Amino acid sequence: MKNTLLGSIYLALAASIWGGMYVVVKVVVSVIPPLELVWMRYAVAILALLIIGLVKRLSWRIHRRDLLLIIAIGIIGNTISIVTQEVGTNLSSAQMGAIITSSTPAFMVIFARLLLKERLNVKKGISVALATIGVLMILGNGHIDMTNQMGGISLLIAALTWALMSVLLKRVPNHYSPIVVTTYSILVAMIILTPFVWMNVNEVHFSQLAHPTIWGGLLYLGIVSTACAFILWNRGLQMLNASSGGLFFFFQPLVGTLLGWLLLGERIGGTFWAGSTLILVGVLLVIREKK
Repeated sequence: MKNTLLGSIYLALAASIWGGMYVVVKVVVSVIPPLELVWMRYAVAILALLIIGLVKRLSWRIHRRDLLLIIAIGIIGNTISIVTQEVGTNLSSAQMGAIITSSTPAFMVIFARLLLKERLNVKKGISVALATIGVLMILGNGHIDMTNQMGGISLLIAALTWALMSVLLKRVPNHYSPIVVTTYSILVAMIILTPFVWMNVNEVHFSQLAHPTIWGGLLYLGIVSTACAFILWNRGLQMLNASSGGLFFFFQPLVGTLLGWLLLGERIGGTFWAGSTLILVGVLLVIREKK
């Protein structure tokens, strides 16, 4: 009972942190462009992860046969997914960012079928259909213009690539610490992004980085949202089974929507909530699916 309660707290905290991330990105991206923000966020996160790894005396050795898999995870998840997530949030809203990316578990069903040969039954098929319809409803919201639609498409790409990365993570041997895998995948992303960031470094308003809101947001994204949240999520899943643990993913859109409304004054339209409901129902069907 104690482990169940503690695991639930860990998972709720992790998902809530990710929900608040979209509001922070919306504020910080006004000073730091999306691509540069991802790089700076990773720079902060990798320092935090290295310190944690050194304190825990983890082994940093990766077998050669697993290198390509970790590189793929870094490219798909930590590069493409996170960059499109930042761009999409910048072009749309914090609510849209939280809600559309909450469809990730449903999209994982497709990739699990293709890559892991997991059985796709009627319930899983319905969940994917509901999530897809919900996303399309949000993209077609009458209150958003073409710019917001492009932001929604970018967020949809972020959800799809994060789902693919999550399935690829299942192929990583269990003897590697999540801290080690996360550190190396982030390092891959930083190497890929560095040339692009260097070319556009003049777009960063360095004079505004000293503002407490900006550097505080950057620390939140790097240490709390990237490093600590992954540790909390992984630790919580160790204490609960996957189907029960996945339920706490709903804290992400809940917190993201609430903070977007409270702090950014973003509107909540009827079709937005209708689409969100369909996504949440679809995700719930996946989460409740028994192995």
